[in-house]
Amino acid sequence: MVDKSGSNHRVRYNFSITKLLFWSLIFLGLIVFFFFRSPPSPSPSRRVLRGGVDWENSVRQSGLSRSKGKRVLVTGAAGFVGTHVSIALKRRGDGVVGIDNFNSYYDPSLKRARNDLLRREGIFVVEGDINNAPLLRKLFELVKFTHVMHLAAQAGVRYAMKNPASYVHSNIAGLVNVLEVCKSANPQPSIVWASSSSVYGLNSKVPFSEKDRTDQPASLYAATKKAGEEIAHTYNHIYGLSITGLRFFTVYGPWGRPDMAYFFFTKDILKGKKITIFEGPNHKSVARDFTYIDDIVKGCLGALDTAGKSTGSGGKKKGAAQLRVFNLGNTSPVQVSKLVSILEKLLKVKAKKQVLAMPRNGDVLFTHANISYAQSEFGYKPTTDLQTGLKKFVKWYMEYYSSSKGKKSAW
Repeated sequence: MVDKSGSNHRVRYNFSITKLLFWSLIFLGLIVFFFFRSPPSPSPSRRVLRGGVDWENSVRQSGLSRSKGKRVLVTGAAGFVGTHVSIALKRRGDGVVGIDNFNSYYDPSLKRARNDLLRREGIFVVEGDINNAPLLRKLFELVKFTHVMHLAAQAGVRYAMKNPASYVHSNIAGLVNVLEVCKSANPQPSIVWASSSSVYGLNSKVPFSEKDRTDQPASLYAATKKAGEEIAHTYNHIYGLSITGLRFFTVYGPWGRPDMAYFFFTKDILKGKKITIFEGPNHKSVARDFTYIDDIVKGCLGALDTAGKSTGSGGKKKGAAQLRVFNLGNTSPVQVSKLVSILEKLLKVKAKKQVLAMPRNGDVLFTHANISYAQSEFGYKPTTDLQTGLKKFVKWYMEYYSSSKGKKSAW
C-alpha cells in the first residue's frame, strides 16, 4: 500500500550509472526550463496580457461550476484523455477551463475536432503552452481553480529518438512550470497529473505494483515521466502541494491518438497496407494492458474527488500534504496478435501481416497493472473488455473518417 501522506514513504536507491543518468536528466530539464524557455504563445495569450474582455469572460464563464462543484484547469484539454475527462467533469457540474497548444505531433485537425466537441459542451480551451507562466497566472487570476488536471505532455515512446528535446520541454520543464504557478496560487489547487506505466521500464515482476522499482526506464519518454514523479515529490515536500500521479496503461477508444497501434492498424488494414507485429526474444508475444477510455476517465475523476487539499499558502508550506500514485489499467493483458484478430473481424478485412523482432526503440515486451490501490482508495474497477472497446472505436473511426474532413486528415 502506498503511503497516502507521502511523508513516510521513501524509495532508497543504490548508487548506479542508471541513477546518475536519471538525476542528470532532471538537472538538464531544469536548465532547459530556466535558460531556454520558449516565448509566449502568440495568440490568444498576448491578448490575455492586454486584458481582452471577451476572452476573459469566456474563461470565467467556462470556469463556473454548479453548486459545490469543482473548478478545474485541464491541461492538454484537446488531447485524447483530456477531451473525455473535460466533458465528464463539465457534465457533472464542475467548472472546466482547458489549455492546449494544438501542436503537430499528430494531425492537429483531430485536436481541432475534439475542441469543437468541447465548445459544444460549454468548455473554453485556451490556445497556449504550459511553459507560458504569465498565461497560466492570468488564468488563475480569472478563475480560483480548486483542482488542476495536468494531462499535457509529449507522448509516444519511439518519437523520443527523433526529438528528445520536446520531451524535456513538455514533460519536465512544462510540469515544473505548472507546479510553480500552482504553489504560488492562493489558495493552492490540488493536482492530479498523468504519469505513465512506462516508468516500470525493465521491471520483470508482474503485475506491476506502485511499490515496484521504477529506476530502470527503457525510453526517454519513460525517464521524463519518472523524473516528473520525483519532481512532484519535491513540490509536495517543500510547498505542501497535494499531488496525485496516475500511471496510465495503454489507453484506447474513440477520439484516440493516431500514433497508437490500434489506431494505425485500423487505418492500414482498411487501406490494404501491410502491418508489422513485433515479437520478443524466442518468439515471445508482445502484450499490453489495454484500458478503455471510459475506465480511465472514471479513474481520473475518482483520483480528483479523493484528492486532499494542498496545505501551502503563497508558496509556503503549512503542513504535510497528500502525495499518491496510482496504476490505472485493465488488469487483463492481451497479445497484440489478438488485438489484430479482433480488428480483422470488426473491419471484415484480413490484415496483411509481417512479424519482426522488436527493435531497440524503448518499447517493452508487456505491461500488466495491479490496480488494488486505486480500487481501495476510490473504487476503481474497469468494466470494458478489449472486444467491446474496439467495437466502439471502430464505429467512431468509420463515422469520423467518412466525413470529408475526416477523409482529408486520415487518407
